[in-house]
Amino acid sequence: MRTLRTLGWLASAGLLLGAPAAGAAMDDADFAKGAASGGMLEVQLGRHVAQHASNPDVRAFGERMVSDHGAANRELEGVAQRVGLTLPSEMKEEHRETFEKLSALRGAELDTAYMDAMVQDHEHDVDAFREQAEQATSEVDRWAARTLPTLESHLARAEAIAKQIGASTRSGAGETGAPGS
Repeated sequence: MRTLRTLGWLASAGLLLGAPAAGAAMDDADFAKGAASGGMLEVQLGRHVAQHASNPDVRAFGERMVSDHGAANRELEGVAQRVGLTLPSEMKEEHRETFEKLSALRGAELDTAYMDAMVQDHEHDVDAFREQAEQATSEVDRWAARTLPTLESHLARAEAIAKQIGASTRSGAGETGAPGS
């Protein structure tokens, strides 16, 4: 029951990473800031999951998020420096709240809540990154295009693990996506 309340909170708050709804264009600065904050959240959640999840596949997915999003965050920092954008040094408040909610969970409860959130999050991220990449006019757009295949592979793996452990993978259960997953 606690897992359902947690997922309901995430869905109703729309906070996992805060991306705009599909079709809402973002400028480079807003996209990069959202991606940076979301990337920080992915890394911190991944560390928590790698230590506290009960399923070895969920733990491995958390480790992959730390590795892949850590690398993407570093690459985005370089892009931001080259184009004169300032990225946040800390997560947005809503991302901190999301981390606090999920980091309170352990074991199987964490497994299902995290994987459900990761499916929803990566569905939205793939859409947001694809839209940004399609602009194809700036270095931020090109970074989004380079990052998109990794996010698509994250989504496929998250869906497979969620199915394996019985997490809800209902698409559209809540707006939880944002650039950066």
